[in-house]
Amino acid sequence: MNRIGTDHLAREAIVYVRQSTVGQVINNVESRRRQYALVDRARQLGWANVSVIDDDLGRSGSGVARPGFEKLLAAICEGRVGAVVSIEASRLARNGRDWHTLLEFCGLVGTLIADEDGVYDPRLANDRLLLGMKGTMSEMELSILRQRAHEALKQKARRGELFMTVAVGYVRCGSDRIEVDLRVREALALVFRKFAELQSVRQVHVWFRQERITLPAVLHGPGDRRVEWKAPVYNTVHHILTNPIYAGAYAFGRSASKVTIENGRKRIVRGFRVERPDWQV
Repeated sequence: MNRIGTDHLAREAIVYVRQSTVGQVINNVESRRRQYALVDRARQLGWANVSVIDDDLGRSGSGVARPGFEKLLAAICEGRVGAVVSIEASRLARNGRDWHTLLEFCGLVGTLIADEDGVYDPRLANDRLLLGMKGTMSEMELSILRQRAHEALKQKARRGELFMTVAVGYVRCGSDRIEVDLRVREALALVFRKFAELQSVRQVHVWFRQERITLPAVLHGPGDRRVEWKAPVYNTVHHILTNPIYAGAYAFGRSASKVTIENGRKRIVRGFRVERPDWQV
């Protein structure tokens, strides 16, 4: 409390609200309520002018672009922020780059960092050391959790029970089983019969278009997944003929992701095809 001066209270306090995934936003309602309730904590500490930045709900703090965090940094650099308030200081950033940038800017303009445990002044050596340790531990925690989750997924995939997405025509039955719809099965069988006859993916595609025969396609909406029947495009036919699941074979790791750096930020590009010898399962 003795770190809060009149110059801090003359500026505004910003409550930074973040949850890492859309699933957390939907399911972890109490966590979000606790974060919004920090407005009252800021007022109890003496701030009359309190604002909330919640643009990063559903965004990871591990290095990807976060418009809310960028807005926070801009406000700090303008010298109009007396304190940044979060549920715990380490949630402000989950990677060293963002965390130490925040500490540096706060130290330069005299902005405090407050959480449920206390109030910290990045200009003080002891406080900066403690905040640095909090950030390092947070980054390590995130790395360990990600590694554990990834290994658990791979172990489930080795048993043939992991279905991240379900191929067109299949539906989930519980957490580790899938079944195929009868009408869809007949449509898929027709694709394979025509390919055996014509020996060309493009010719199969042309034949279906000429005969005006529709094929199932998956449409993803908010919270649901449904099958729609429509005239096929080439990629639909090619996907059916090359997906191992339609031959009764389980495969995992047919695609991969790559990490690139754009404008100083991590960007994950997904969907790169992996050669069959390199499939994980």
